[in-house]
Amino acid sequence: MPKVSYSPQEREQIRAALVTTALDLMSKQGIQHTTVEQIYRAVGISRTFFYSFFPTKEDLIVETLYLQQPRLLAYAKSLMDDPGLTWREGVTRFLHSCCYGQRNGIAVMTIEEQQLLFRRLSPESCRTFRDKQERLFGQLLECFGIQSSRARIQLFTNISLTAMIMCRAIPDTLPFFVPEAADEAISFQIGAIADCLDKLRNAPISPAPTSESV
Repeated sequence: MPKVSYSPQEREQIRAALVTTALDLMSKQGIQHTTVEQIYRAVGISRTFFYSFFPTKEDLIVETLYLQQPRLLAYAKSLMDDPGLTWREGVTRFLHSCCYGQRNGIAVMTIEEQQLLFRRLSPESCRTFRDKQERLFGQLLECFGIQSSRARIQLFTNISLTAMIMCRAIPDTLPFFVPEAADEAISFQIGAIADCLDKLRNAPISPAPTSESV
C-alpha cells in the first residue's frame, strides 16, 4: 500500500532524488527523450505525487540544469589544477567534454529544447535562468584565470553554446551541414574559443567610459 503521508524531510529527499535522477537520465539520453514517467518510476513515486513537486517538466529541467552548474565549475577547476595539463589543454578538454555532453554525463540543450523551454517558462523564471547562467560563465572565466566583465561573459557564453549546440544539431536539426566533417568542425571551433580566451587572459579589462570621456 503506498504511503499517504510524508514528513518535510522525506519530501525534500524525494525532491532531491527527482532532480538527481532527471539530470542523470537527461545527460545520457537527452532532455527531449527523457520522460516524466521515466523519472518518477526510477524514484519510486506516482505520477500524481511527482506533480506535487514540479508542476511541469520544464520546471524540473531548470532545476536539473541548476544542479549541474556547480558540477561543471568543479570539473573545470579540477582540469585547471591538474599539473599534467597545460592551460590550453585544460580549457580545450573542458569545452570538448561539454560539446559531447552525452558521452560525458553533461546535459546540453538542443535548439528545439531551448526554444521549448523559453516558451514555457515565465518571464521571471527566464530572468532567473539567465542570471544563473551568466554567473556560471563568469565563474568559469575566473577559473580559467580570466578577469570577467559583462561583455566578456556574454561573448564566452555565445561562442561556447554555439559550439555545443552545433555539435548536438548535426545532422538532425541542421540537415544541410556535412556530418562527416562535424567532429573536425567542432574541434576547429574549440580551438578558436581557446585562442579567444587566451587573448582575454593576457588583456586587461578596458575601463568603463567616464562622464568626462563621453
